[in-house]
Amino acid sequence: MKIAVLDDYQDAFRNQQSHARLTGHEVIVYNDTEKDPAKLAARLKDAEAVILTQQRSRFPRAVIERLPALRLICQTGRNAGHIDLAACTERGIVVSAGGAGKPNPTAELTWALILAALRHLPYEVERLKQGYWQSTVGTGLQDRTLGVYAFGRIGSIVAEVGRAFGMRVVCWGRESSTARAHTAGFEVATGRQAFFEQADVLSLHIPLNQETRGIVTAGDLARMKSSALLVNTSRAHIIAEGALVEALRRGHPGFAAVDVFEDEPVLGANHPLLKMDNAICTPHLGYVEKRTYETFYAVAVDHVLAFAAGKPINVLNREVLAAK
Repeated sequence: MKIAVLDDYQDAFRNQQSHARLTGHEVIVYNDTEKDPAKLAARLKDAEAVILTQQRSRFPRAVIERLPALRLICQTGRNAGHIDLAACTERGIVVSAGGAGKPNPTAELTWALILAALRHLPYEVERLKQGYWQSTVGTGLQDRTLGVYAFGRIGSIVAEVGRAFGMRVVCWGRESSTARAHTAGFEVATGRQAFFEQADVLSLHIPLNQETRGIVTAGDLARMKSSALLVNTSRAHIIAEGALVEALRRGHPGFAAVDVFEDEPVLGANHPLLKMDNAICTPHLGYVEKRTYETFYAVAVDHVLAFAAGKPINVLNREVLAAK
């Protein structure tokens, strides 16, 4: 088969053991993201299978209907909200997805951002390279309040680390989330308003779906302390559009550390957060870790080989199989 691997920014796929398992197939790897549907379709016009690296490229009907040779889409990870499954089914295209990454890498990055922000590490590193010595006074964690919004796989790890640092950890989220937090021995906020008002560091770990889009409002952010730090390693769209930039300009919260953006990749420093002194930003590195990549790509290759053998696995649109 002719197989295209999309959005492999680091050219990591060629270095995976799973790459060698596709010997005998024609594989082309793209290291950039093409956002224009017509140009993306032209890039993939001969592809019979596509391996999508996470949700970096959208696969709407406008792309799918221009790919007559396409028979299989393999999605690394389980989230396939960026793929038009109905259009794939109509065109007889199998969509396979699976292989959830571990929560630890994103939780680790969350704490890297918290520590970097509170101790001004990016600024101090640059100042030292420029010949200066100690320019800022950092903020410690002990006895501060850590707010964890959504006590799930990632949020629970972040909460445990906060407790290890001697922080007061307060959780908020849906009833099932706060119930898990309570069972694990963590404090649950008395209400949403108090949750945002009390936090010195507030970390978001909310999955993005129709219900959670814009769930963190401008009003929520306005209630935060002028000294507080908001951290988002989840998805940018869980915060109301434009609300974080405006909140930082107003000084509530005073600081932000983010790993996610509304439209990725962000190239040419073309995002207002990158121009703000009270924000530090990373290019969606939460899951970008060797073992996670190994898992994601290994499962995607499993999907390709199973399909080639006539026995597709982890199929999201199973109705397409009945039509074959």
